[in-house]
Amino acid sequence: YLNIAPVPKWALITVAVAGAILLLLFLVCIVKCCCSKKKPKKKETIGLCAVSNSSTTNLVQPEMEDLEWEVEQKRRGKLQYSLEYNFRIQELKVGVKQAVELKAMDSGGTSDPYVVVYLTSDMRKRYETKVYRKTLNPIFNESFIFQVPQAEVSESTLVMQIYDFNRFAKHDVIGEVRLPLASVNLHHVIEQWSDLAVASKVEQEHLGEICFSLRYVPSTGKLTVLILEAKQLKRMDSNGLSDPFVKVHLILNRKKWKKKRTSVKKNTLSPYFNEVFVFEVPFSQIQNVDVVISVWDHDKVTKNEPIGKLFLGCRATGNQLRHWSDMLSNPRRPLAQWHILQPPEVVDKALGLKSHLKLPLHSR
Repeated sequence: YLNIAPVPKWALITVAVAGAILLLLFLVCIVKCCCSKKKPKKKETIGLCAVSNSSTTNLVQPEMEDLEWEVEQKRRGKLQYSLEYNFRIQELKVGVKQAVELKAMDSGGTSDPYVVVYLTSDMRKRYETKVYRKTLNPIFNESFIFQVPQAEVSESTLVMQIYDFNRFAKHDVIGEVRLPLASVNLHHVIEQWSDLAVASKVEQEHLGEICFSLRYVPSTGKLTVLILEAKQLKRMDSNGLSDPFVKVHLILNRKKWKKKRTSVKKNTLSPYFNEVFVFEVPFSQIQNVDVVISVWDHDKVTKNEPIGKLFLGCRATGNQLRHWSDMLSNPRRPLAQWHILQPPEVVDKALGLKSHLKLPLHSR
């Protein structure tokens, strides 16, 4: 038998410590490997979010849109025009000179342009130039005269719209120049170029405004309408004025019921009436009543023409409904308010009036 020497105790301790160190190093390496694999994924996720939601992207995009918009604007071309105001006879002369680099509206790469000229203060008077065929650089050299009282110059905007003529279809608008006269020094003759802008939507003609008060007393069933005044009414006569008067109609269940009218005010666009009308409307019927206020131009020779209308009642909207609601919630208290007149046909359509039938209710 071989005699095996006993292993010293210190050697066993050394082997155990070395093994523990090796095991610890092995574990550290595993942890590092795992962490290093996860980090790239984390970075990738953050990077994608940062790109998709970054403020840089949001800032760049509007700039691109602005550039495209500017290019689109420039593509419409330019218009040269002149302005001359005669303070003595209160007359505005507008000269439409020429246009250049107009946007091509036809398939052949050209347009058939003409210009429409009007003032927002009186859109009944609209002038048109001749049509020029197949050109993007037409020379018009036409002048138009507008009668504009000096007091109304600052309230007017000159609009010059260039259209592309189409014989069998709707004429397309190429662009427009919109010039508030308040921003122009009309003491000198003006001749200048302006870039064409995208044409505004068709604007509703300003027909004027009217101020009146309403008062209702439920216990007596009395509805009081006080017509106070009107201003900036549409010109209806050749002299640039009108002879306005006001009609007040009561509509019950969509049928005409009662009506009254003011006196006629001659040669004015800002009449003062201060005339009061009292109607008997039972409390049981007040929810079914519409009050129609209409302004008319009186004419001795021809038929009276409506300037504008509006109606109040539970079927109304906007300021008219608010005025009516305020009246009902404040019984016995007169409430005055200004209202903008609307086109008569628009109000008539909204009212949906039935045929004229007399009701078994008498008017006073």
